[in-house]
Amino acid sequence: MASRKSAAVFLREHGGPEVLKLEDTEIGDPGPGEIRLKQTAIGINFSEVHTRKRPSGTHSNPLPLILGREAAGVVEAIGQDVEGFEIGERVAYGLRRQQGAYTECRLIPAHELVAIPDRISDETAAAIMVKGMTACYLARRTFEVGPGHSVLVQAAAGGVGTILCQWAHHLGATVLGTVSSEAKADHARAHGCDHPIIYTKEDFATRARELTNGEGVDVVYDPIGEPTWEGSFKSLKQRGLMVNYGWAGGRVTELEPLDLMNMGSLTFTKTALYNYANTRENMLGLAHELFDVVASGAIKVEIGQSFSLKDAALAHEALETGKTMGSTILIP
Repeated sequence: MASRKSAAVFLREHGGPEVLKLEDTEIGDPGPGEIRLKQTAIGINFSEVHTRKRPSGTHSNPLPLILGREAAGVVEAIGQDVEGFEIGERVAYGLRRQQGAYTECRLIPAHELVAIPDRISDETAAAIMVKGMTACYLARRTFEVGPGHSVLVQAAAGGVGTILCQWAHHLGATVLGTVSSEAKADHARAHGCDHPIIYTKEDFATRARELTNGEGVDVVYDPIGEPTWEGSFKSLKQRGLMVNYGWAGGRVTELEPLDLMNMGSLTFTKTALYNYANTRENMLGLAHELFDVVASGAIKVEIGQSFSLKDAALAHEALETGKTMGSTILIP
């Protein structure tokens, strides 16, 4: 084995998309328990926009930094004490709390990798590892969606929303989803959303209650935060569940328990993928369930945008300004 050069997108200062710069770096041999991965497709998530913009807070990371938490690729070199993988094998990852995916090549612990089934492409795997496993735990673990349930998916045309709407629909639920435009309503409708709600034209909480005969939905899945916070709670039926899994629109720092009682003894949870994939067994369970449902055709993976690695700044700009639908990937 020998070290090799790799192009990577570095974040050396916080700011707008323009601070993302492509640089050459050296990747060494894999150490014990590690694999050197030649990446073929890289997923982008909105949390990386927060990391790029914010010098402090929840998404604070020491600089310099290579962004990114999910990708697919081919095993290029294997370190000592690694079992179960072969040179040339296609693998993917999406569990990392640490960043580092915006690169051509990288070292990564073998236990974080999942073999990609033949029926799943590298691009699809990169687009669904974080977003798809998130949708999986939301619909199958946090609240076990089934026939007769009604769910409200905020950002229904986004990366997670596109998958989550389809999964909930596949499980027999009536799916409501919020979107910002007619085009995104069409996208959501084509991907399992029974009732897209254009929140720029009508109050989504009022509409959610109208669509559920005044009762409200069983569960709201909300990655937005502050702008949708109050409306999400108002959309729930008595003893309904509010699930927040992101702060795309801004953090919420106050929650009054008495308000939950007054609104109908509601339940609130703040979730994260790493708490549901906290062991390799649990991670593999989510990944295999995800691969199976995608391979069955029940979930259509929508890669709405694909950018070259060198154009990571353009990808961030599109994501941040709401110009994306479905998943966004980078190609090294």
